[in-house]
Amino acid sequence: MGAGAWRRGLSYGLLGMPLAFVALPLYVILPNHYATAFGAPLALLGLVLLGARLVDAVLDPWIGRWSDRLFTRSHRDILGISALAAVVLALGLWGLLFPPSAVQGAGMATLLSWAGVLMAITYTAYSVMSVAHQSWGARLGGTEAQRSRVVAWREALALLGVLIAAVLPGTLGLGATVGSFAVLLALGWWAWTRAVIPRPGAAAVDRPAATTASLQPLRQPAFQRLLAVFVINGTASAIPATLVLFFVQDRLQAASSVEPAFLATYFLCAALSIPLWVRLVSRFGLARTWLAGMGLSVAVFIWAATLGAGDIAAFLIVCALSGVALGTDLALPSAMLAGVIGRLGERGQREGAYFGWWSFAAKLNLALAAGLALPLLAWFGYTPGARDPAALLTLTIAYCLLPCALKLLAGTALYALVIRPENRSAESPAAAHPAAAVTRTLP
Repeated sequence: MGAGAWRRGLSYGLLGMPLAFVALPLYVILPNHYATAFGAPLALLGLVLLGARLVDAVLDPWIGRWSDRLFTRSHRDILGISALAAVVLALGLWGLLFPPSAVQGAGMATLLSWAGVLMAITYTAYSVMSVAHQSWGARLGGTEAQRSRVVAWREALALLGVLIAAVLPGTLGLGATVGSFAVLLALGWWAWTRAVIPRPGAAAVDRPAATTASLQPLRQPAFQRLLAVFVINGTASAIPATLVLFFVQDRLQAASSVEPAFLATYFLCAALSIPLWVRLVSRFGLARTWLAGMGLSVAVFIWAATLGAGDIAAFLIVCALSGVALGTDLALPSAMLAGVIGRLGERGQREGAYFGWWSFAAKLNLALAAGLALPLLAWFGYTPGARDPAALLTLTIAYCLLPCALKLLAGTALYALVIRPENRSAESPAAAHPAAAVTRTLP
């Protein structure tokens, strides 16, 4: 905020572009690529994805704790480790999309083993960078509006990265996609080295053991409540992200040439909506604005369930509106977490531990989406390229209606676990005291 704010926002937020760029190939394109290009069975592919993502997810809380230790030593340590992780990440993406000929010729078991091991390594490198980057932003502190702006810079640029990743594979090919990602990753890391450095946190008087410190966030009721909402909502978002290309190819029977238009519309509208949602935060608060985004998402996906073959224009509108709803998922939950950390008095001390568990929850969502949705689709008779009405109905229920049910559950949890406690706190006699009012305005 203030003079030069855009330079500071760009320096910190630019790394969000390649980190989100790589997420699209890793979590959306890769399952469809292995199923269609290599003929991988959906059930086995889902199990491989589940295993690799669970390994990565389990490591995230410890990555977060490690990140905290690096922050206490020097911000240069964070940047150095992240540079190494960036190299591993770029090489891992290349190896996943372009397996060696010897691996491809050795059979499906070898190919899926290669994919599983390399995915676990690549996901871990991604986690090291993303946890460190998010922790850096949370350590900057600020009011609700300021925190939402910090996250908005990161997520808006992230959506631009996803937008590029959505267009490149269908236009220039996967090779150009990986090359562009490597260039953007180098630029993002370079900009990060010139970002505002967080103030050092107060050293803990009694430093707990590593395991105890890693588990400390899970002992905080405020974090437990927010994490529960995040997990349910994240699972609702991860399922359609995993299945969208199958829905487009089989339910809508759209040509492959229009797939980039769907993805680009979705992420472009998400990026354009973030400034609107951030303005609404100043009036309604983070939690209520997020709840509004959930409601919009449910309405849009119920409509999507009515679409069929040839409904290209209607699905473009679905992509646009669901992209607007996505803006709240990207910009607001992390800002809410930064607020929780500040209210608990742990800013500058354990951001990495909190965002490690946060990243664990996000990865768990993606693991469950792939590990459960793909085998269940196969179990109920759906295979890529299916035109049988029963199989397409199964796909529609999994892509549209199951996420709606989970979104409704997430919205209910958000109201019951976050918004109502905030209302009770605001209406309590203690909260009405002038000193309490001053305390609530502190970051």
